[in-house]
Amino acid sequence: MSKAESFIILKEDLQRYARVLGEAADVIRDQDVSKYPVFVAHQQEVSIGLPIIEKEKNGGNWNIHASTLEEFAAKNLIFDEKIDDFIKTYKDPDAFVCVFVLSELGANFVFLPRNPES
Repeated sequence: MSKAESFIILKEDLQRYARVLGEAADVIRDQDVSKYPVFVAHQQEVSIGLPIIEKEKNGGNWNIHASTLEEFAAKNLIFDEKIDDFIKTYKDPDAFVCVFVLSELGANFVFLPRNPES
């Protein structure tokens, strides 16, 4: 299986969480925590964000933490000189959720449609 095929399967696997992530993103934005929610999907331990989905309790393959652009910048996961580029790339939060995926494929930002049928 190619890296591209693995990435497509990974994205499809994460899509099952889109509704929950969308609701969490709305809370982050509505409570003025951040205009840029970022969710961290991982299978190992990480020290960023707050846990919102645990794979053991959910029967899934992923743990997911809620974070923000500001936390990514504070932890130097996004360098200050790249923040504007990130904001330009950040898709409409009413239509997509931003997920930082840590997997065997590496670390990648993906934008999942909040409504997969659209």
